[in-house]
Amino acid sequence: MGTARVSDEVVDAIAQIELHRQEMQKETGPAAASNEALRKLHELLERERHALQLPGPDAGHPANIEAVTSAIEKVKRLAGGGIQGAGRGQGHGQTQKRMSRPSAPHNPHRNKGRRTMGRRGDR
Repeated sequence: MGTARVSDEVVDAIAQIELHRQEMQKETGPAAASNEALRKLHELLERERHALQLPGPDAGHPANIEAVTSAIEKVKRLAGGGIQGAGRGQGHGQTQKRMSRPSAPHNPHRNKGRRTMGRRGDR
C-alpha cells in the first residue's frame, strides 16, 4: 500500500461496513448484503477522492483510496462475481434489464374489457 498509512477513520469505516455486511448476509443473503456493502464502499471511495483534492491538513491520502479499493475488490470476490458493478454508473434513475422467467409467456392475454356489438373502437 505504499509508505503512507491508512487513516484510522477509513479503517474504522471499512470495518463497520464489513460487520454490517456479515450481519445483513445472515438476514437477506449474500447478494443483497454485498450490494449494500459495495454501495457504501463506493460512497466512501468518492469521499476519499474528494478529500484528496483538499489542501492542507484535511487532505486525504492515496493510501486511503487504495484501502477502500482493496475492500471493494474483496467484497466482489466474496460475492462470487455475481455483482454487476454496484456504484459504477447505475444510479437511482437508471433501470436494469429484467430477466424474464422462462415459464412466463411473452405476450400474456389481456383483459380488454367489455365490447359493445356493432361499434368500432375508434369512434
